[in-house]
Amino acid sequence: MDTATNILVVDDNEQNLSLIRTILRRHGFHSRLANNGEEALRQVRHRPPDLIILDVMMPGMDGIEVCRQLKDNDETRLIPIVIMTALDQPEDKIRGIEAGADDFLFKPVNQSELMARVRTALRMKQTIDRKMAVLLHTKEQLCKFVPLAVRQRVEADPEAPDLERRQQDVSILFVDVSGYSKLSQFMEQERVDALIERYFSQFMDCIHEHAGDISETSGDGMMVVFQHEEPVEHAMRAARSALGMLEATARLNGQWREMEQPVAVHIGIDSGVALVGSSRFEGLRESRWTFTANGTVANLAARLRDAAPPGTILIGSGAAARLTTSFLLEGLGPQTFKNLQTVEVFRLLGEHQEATCCLLEEEPGEKGGDAEKTAKRRQIEQ
Repeated sequence: MDTATNILVVDDNEQNLSLIRTILRRHGFHSRLANNGEEALRQVRHRPPDLIILDVMMPGMDGIEVCRQLKDNDETRLIPIVIMTALDQPEDKIRGIEAGADDFLFKPVNQSELMARVRTALRMKQTIDRKMAVLLHTKEQLCKFVPLAVRQRVEADPEAPDLERRQQDVSILFVDVSGYSKLSQFMEQERVDALIERYFSQFMDCIHEHAGDISETSGDGMMVVFQHEEPVEHAMRAARSALGMLEATARLNGQWREMEQPVAVHIGIDSGVALVGSSRFEGLRESRWTFTANGTVANLAARLRDAAPPGTILIGSGAAARLTTSFLLEGLGPQTFKNLQTVEVFRLLGEHQEATCCLLEEEPGEKGGDAEKTAKRRQIEQ
């Protein structure tokens, strides 16, 4: 007996239920029974069947309404439904077609016809299941390469997803491994790559925890875009993600004590308006799509990443303005970067749990304060 196949038979007539169950059992199929429409829907919700044989004429909710509800539900739409109707009621077949029925069976039930309908419907279900499994597997594999923001836009409107680039307020984070070249000098490249993958796997957890989209990656770094309708919120997510990366780095360094030189990362963050969306590159043989953010805010975040010493997070004034009430910041003064205007730069130290004033200012009367500030105002040419 094919106990793996699950057929639900719905009829208010106990004699019909018994007859159909006997025929199905004789041909090796297991069946479940329901004697009204409400019970049928409950059973489907509890354990979706592979096939439903459904009588039209039942008290309360009739078979046509049961069929309509199941076919209107994305979770149950693909379950084949064979509707049983009286031969002298052609209008039931029309209503059944409109409700989405897959096949019809006329009463009184003929054993040969019943089994032909059952086998045809099950073959259709198996074909659909195989194709859906391939599609789901393909989707899972492609999702590894597609940013979350793109997946959400496609799911929101599969027919015409909004992938056009548009001006949007975002926070952008760049992170790189410090001294990647030096690591490669005293370690085999294969081991270096495995090491970086281990660290970046932890970084990805930090990024996904705070709803960031990885836009670009290189051997030792990545670019991440944080989006939210509230500008302060995406800046806070970027900051928490960056702090999480530093914590993950320190934790992993403790697990890799045999390394001659511990891994360190340097991170840059800024917030503001950027051109966000998909870019298409057309070649002779293929076209390639990327999802990224372009503009001054992205350029500054990259420059801040390059300027940050190992183990530090530098942020621009756009991000600092949104973080001062919740994070500890150290003002480093105005700095000049190549092809950019002079900007105020801050070092992100941590999250201020009490959410009070977080911008660290020089204490009154501090000796050598002016000289220290001047030393921090570096002119960075890159």
